[in-house]
Amino acid sequence: MDNHLIPVDLGKAYRLINHGPTVLVSARHAGVDNVMAAAWCCALDFAPTKLTVVLDKATATRRLIEQSGQFAIQVPTVAQARLVHAVGNLSLNDDPHKLRHCGVETFGMPGHDLPLVAGCTAWLACALVPEPHNQQDHDLFIGEVVAAWADERVFRKGYWHFQDADPSLRSLHHVAGGHFYAIGEPVVVGGEG
Repeated sequence: MDNHLIPVDLGKAYRLINHGPTVLVSARHAGVDNVMAAAWCCALDFAPTKLTVVLDKATATRRLIEQSGQFAIQVPTVAQARLVHAVGNLSLNDDPHKLRHCGVETFGMPGHDLPLVAGCTAWLACALVPEPHNQQDHDLFIGEVVAAWADERVFRKGYWHFQDADPSLRSLHHVAGGHFYAIGEPVVVGGEG
């Protein structure tokens, strides 16, 4: 587990994904773990903090979430770009050793039966909010954030501080076909930053 990991107040947890990063979605059920990349994840509500993520019907991660009722969202870094691309292009349906072959290292947090991906800058443990219509017709899953953690080198006191950290810790933003952008410099207009 990362020495820089700090808990994040659930009232500020939505800020971990509010900047639109590509995320890693992980789940576990019946001794099977999986991690996949997702570009369509966003904050939904403040109290309680909720988020949405789009998960195609063909994904193994979706089945694990539907069976376990829980999942984790992680914010990967520039240093993890190859890992993100690998887990986004290899299915557990095709390779039962996907995580090993993609070089995914996971860890756990007490009280949460979820595989969390090491090396990320944020982790959000979510309880599935069942919405069968949205899940079936739109592949849209809602999660209530029940715990959140961040890497204090880039997220502290409720705000991202990418500009103060090593550039390899910046978040990735998927465009298409294996092309990503890293988050840039901040532009603060009033308020805190």
